[in-house]
Amino acid sequence: MMEMEKCDSLLIRALGNSPKLRILDYLLDYKLNDFTKKEIVEALGMSKLTFYKYFGDLEELGLVATSRKIGRATLYKINLDNPMVKMLIEYETGLSLEIADQEGDKMKESIATRPSY
Repeated sequence: MMEMEKCDSLLIRALGNSPKLRILDYLLDYKLNDFTKKEIVEALGMSKLTFYKYFGDLEELGLVATSRKIGRATLYKINLDNPMVKMLIEYETGLSLEIADQEGDKMKESIATRPSY
């Protein structure tokens, strides 16, 4: 389980590993793609029961939207026009920049403390 934590996204690490956030995080990772519910469930390794328990809320809040229908299948994607989605994207970007700055500072310290020959 420890390995999984290293692979978690910044949003999951910062805000927790809830089913709703995992669904949003997955769709945010693939902003331009759309998926069937079955594809999302399989990609997340989430039980159908858990998925369906939370997905309706995300749709109702307008965080996830229907993108198109192919035959009987309905495809969904993250709603990039939703203010909450925009806020999550900004938050994740801010976290990324903060971590990048911290890593840059660590590298500068490492270089500064190296013995010169």
